[in-house]
Amino acid sequence: MKETIAGNGWAKNTVNTAVFRKNSLTSNRKYQYIAFYDNEGYVVLGRRLLSGKVWQLRRTQYTGNVKDAHNVISIMVDKSGYLHVSWDQHDSKLRYARSLYPNSLVLGGEQAMVKRDETRVTYPEFLKLPNGQLLFLYRDGGSGHGNLVVNSYDVKQQKWKRLHNNLIDGEGKRNAYWQSYVDHRGTIHLSWVWRESPDVASNHEMAYACSKDGGLTWLSSNGTVYDLPMKASTVEYAAHIPQRHELINQTSIAADDEGNPFIASYWRDTESQIPQYKVIYLQHGEWKIRSFDFRKTPFSLSGGGTKEIPIARPQILVRGKDKKIGLTLIFRDQERGYRPSVLVLGDLKQEANAIFDLSDESVGAWEPTYDSELWQKKRKVALFVQSTVQKDGEGLLEAAPTLVKVIEWREKALKKWRN
Repeated sequence: MKETIAGNGWAKNTVNTAVFRKNSLTSNRKYQYIAFYDNEGYVVLGRRLLSGKVWQLRRTQYTGNVKDAHNVISIMVDKSGYLHVSWDQHDSKLRYARSLYPNSLVLGGEQAMVKRDETRVTYPEFLKLPNGQLLFLYRDGGSGHGNLVVNSYDVKQQKWKRLHNNLIDGEGKRNAYWQSYVDHRGTIHLSWVWRESPDVASNHEMAYACSKDGGLTWLSSNGTVYDLPMKASTVEYAAHIPQRHELINQTSIAADDEGNPFIASYWRDTESQIPQYKVIYLQHGEWKIRSFDFRKTPFSLSGGGTKEIPIARPQILVRGKDKKIGLTLIFRDQERGYRPSVLVLGDLKQEANAIFDLSDESVGAWEPTYDSELWQKKRKVALFVQSTVQKDGEGLLEAAPTLVKVIEWREKALKKWRN
């Protein structure tokens, strides 16, 4: 395991460490890139050689409203080496810029993408397909009444176009909180919970769709083509989860080597008051749920804004296929002293007792984000780690800037921990 330090970041809320940052880290064949807000709210970009330990940092000309923990920075590097950055959005105007040169940290001016539906943007997210194509996803609208917009980037023309004005339709009654993943075959996996109002307690269900043609056509798990936009009455459900069961939104999804989806989340069973981490997965065409029942402490989710929660939303990594599937769940739990932790399973039936802490230090309200490109290409984990705090329902707590770190390990380390 290797640890590098990139710099000091804003720590008075979780704007640098929310799980829905896609991505906080990203890489190409030569460099790894990082993004975070500093203590004055400036967007800081960093770059290092993949084989190196020293980060080159550049404080950009751009700032964000760091007082709102929704206003995360998301980055991706295209196949020509240009860095794409989107930041500072919560039901507000799109903020997007691109580096002036390949492999550069110098950003050009702010620009629109397609100049439509770009005034109420939240949750910016870049995806990169194996052929180098970039997609950009975001919510258009507010909590409880928003739609999912998808743009596609033409690298040759250096121009964005609209792929879907409304991929998932909340019908003015609800919105989808999604998580996405691109597997090694180029299939885009998308799952989401529905929320009926700004109250997090109204989260329910877990829906699923996938695309095998770059996001144009969307299918159920058995290959049925969806009419678009997808709606609550027309989509496939991987799991039926009622409202007021402490179901969290925006977690993670992955796929095994055969393209079967695995969705990580947490909620509580009806007969229990203790939310547990769970994985919903597809096996031989059937949806199943594995619950990791190691938690002992009850808690309840309700209200709006960014919540102070005793556990982090998890990231899931999947490797192998058939009976040789291994899982890694990355999380943070008050019961473990708020440390960054991993649960490693060698197979789906193994007991959930191989839990390891990556650090002896508390990371407060941190949630895990990682370099998805590095994991796909090299099966190497690079995890963004920073100790942050979070006041329930939004707001700030007094905290000095803290170190932004990247913790790395390889597949063989996972096997060692498992054994």
